[in-house]
Amino acid sequence: MFQSPFVNALSIGGYDIKMYGVMMFCAIISGIFISDYIAKKYYKSVNIDVLYDFLPFMIIFGIICARLYYVILNLDYYIVHPAEIIALWHGGISIHGAILGGLIAGIIYFKKNRLPMLQYADVITFGLVLAQAVGRWGNFFNSEAFGLPCNLPWKLYIAPQYRPLEYFSYSYFHPTFLYESIWCVIVFLILFLLMRKSKKYCAGMVFYAYFMLYSIGRFVIEGIRVDSVLNIGKIPIAQIVSVIVFLVGMIGYIYCYKKMSAK
Repeated sequence: MFQSPFVNALSIGGYDIKMYGVMMFCAIISGIFISDYIAKKYYKSVNIDVLYDFLPFMIIFGIICARLYYVILNLDYYIVHPAEIIALWHGGISIHGAILGGLIAGIIYFKKNRLPMLQYADVITFGLVLAQAVGRWGNFFNSEAFGLPCNLPWKLYIAPQYRPLEYFSYSYFHPTFLYESIWCVIVFLILFLLMRKSKKYCAGMVFYAYFMLYSIGRFVIEGIRVDSVLNIGKIPIAQIVSVIVFLVGMIGYIYCYKKMSAK
């Protein structure tokens, strides 16, 4: 059974450091470390100085867009509580928004500097997906991103104040944050093995494969979540976006494969 023991990591001068923020920090640091390791060991043509020049730009843009995406999907709430828009420590960022922000940052940066974007996107993808695996644990400490009621050995206890009204009488739920964290680790391993075993390589293949693989897991997991940000009819917006991201990834991967085969 999972149960979040605390929300605050520590208190400094009367200011509480939230575990959510700590996990986001750990996610970013782990993502940078993995991308650096992958670049140095397997992508000799990637300029490390360029990578480190771009990463802060991407991280800042990604966080801003991740928050804006979430705020827009919850606009009714934030219109009434505008001060909460900047309260990132309360949770409320979207990986789909972060991906969009990172893409925009990449297009701007690499086009301006006339550098090959997809090769760097492949390297960053390895760090991104493991950062997601770590970052999802922030949801655990915030008692969010959980699924339908269940009584499985790995069930997650959710305190009454965090339960949706329709499930108020239930105490234990699917730890969907954990499912997604595990899935991200699996995606990393698949991508890593794909890169290591492939005899031919085309820039962008890892990046587009990530789009497809992550979207499959997110689509399935989102189907059992009870705290989805927004539904269109009965379909969570995250599932709709996952389908779109999957299709973009599939088109991109096919393009890369044909380009590679033509060599």
